[in-house]
Amino acid sequence: MPSPAAPQTVSPWPAPRVTAPLNADVRVPGSKSLTNRYLVLAALADGPSRLRAPLHSRDTALMVQSLRTLGATITEVDGDGAFGPDLEVQPMEQGSTSGAGIDCGLAGTVMRFVPPLAALKNGSTDFDGDPHARLRPMSAIIDALRGLGVAVHDDGTGALPFTVAGTGEVAGGRLEIDAGASSQFVSALLLSGARFRDGLHLVHTGSSVPSREHIGMTVQVLRGAGVEVDDSVPNEWRVAPGPIRAFDVEIEPDLSNAGPFLAAALVAGGTVRMAGWPEHTTQVGDRWRDILPRLGGTVTLSGGTLTVSGTGRITGADLADTSELAPTVAALCALAESPSTLTGIAHLRGHETDRLAALAAEITRLGGAARETADGLAIRPARLHGGTFETYADHRMATAGALIGLAVPGVFVEDIGTTAKTLPQFPQLWRELADSSGPTSETHRNGGVR
Repeated sequence: MPSPAAPQTVSPWPAPRVTAPLNADVRVPGSKSLTNRYLVLAALADGPSRLRAPLHSRDTALMVQSLRTLGATITEVDGDGAFGPDLEVQPMEQGSTSGAGIDCGLAGTVMRFVPPLAALKNGSTDFDGDPHARLRPMSAIIDALRGLGVAVHDDGTGALPFTVAGTGEVAGGRLEIDAGASSQFVSALLLSGARFRDGLHLVHTGSSVPSREHIGMTVQVLRGAGVEVDDSVPNEWRVAPGPIRAFDVEIEPDLSNAGPFLAAALVAGGTVRMAGWPEHTTQVGDRWRDILPRLGGTVTLSGGTLTVSGTGRITGADLADTSELAPTVAALCALAESPSTLTGIAHLRGHETDRLAALAAEITRLGGAARETADGLAIRPARLHGGTFETYADHRMATAGALIGLAVPGVFVEDIGTTAKTLPQFPQLWRELADSSGPTSETHRNGGVR
């Protein structure tokens, strides 16, 4: 498991540019969303569990370290995954004494999923993270724990850093929250709800919850571990108290991380294939099968392989609720021949950075025409030029810059190392993708262009 230390800033990364159609077979590591949900469940389970082909990245390393801090034993064991070992998890002991600090880094799943576990321990647990993490919305989970009778000390900020004072038990029962800023607030409480004395009846009281697929994913993994979850009433979830069954599970590949590679076929032309695409999945990344055709690509799924083909010409589109896929979609729209609007993504202002402001700024920096709207982005065709694409410590900003660089000469990504958050192998895999276009691809070397 990689060290959870923050990635070091490096010199701007020269994005490979290609001038011939791609012909690539791509594989990506396991889903971050699934890996971290299963790690939390394994720490609460009634026996040892195994995660096969999990993701090994900064976010998952931070989760592993936090669960070890709370008393779980997590061991790397040999497996068949192409990107690292399997993980065996011995659960933590509920009610035992805790009293340590947890580094959340910039991982939303850690800063939101782990505090309810800390409430099940005796003693205080301190939470903090990267500088950007202190700007991320956290009041919903802090207020939720207080609503459940758990003392949380945050100096009134509603953000990191804060301290959870656990008593070894959480009563549970009915709880109302406003999860309008992030679906992770719902998932965080559902994952631990079965271990609350009276279970959990969670009610969302605000407007729409963004990224509902992630809540569906949480419900599915809970049911797979034998937890009774009733989500039949809109904006309400009931989790019955009881054990969480130990499990042995293979983690699906990360379909969101697959997005830039698939989108590359539209930018450069040619074909990109990804084996291991699940026929049925709760991952939001499955939307690529609908999004890419609307932007001019051809997409087929056959025998577990997703094939995306493009001509190198991108058509703009009006797209709603692209969620965490929006940075890649915005990069495609910046290269499109007609205008695009992305709506229903106001919540991205509270992600690793304010992604709407960042995307508008960086596309404009390269000569594009992008502006923020109340709940998204409006992007018009414009001739792009080279320059440095800033990343704001955000992995999806880095991959968006790399995607634009496939078509625009002289693009440098400020800190490609931030992709280690969810895909440490990105620079290598991206260069292999570019190389699939043959000897006519252009790659910057030492600040020059070959």
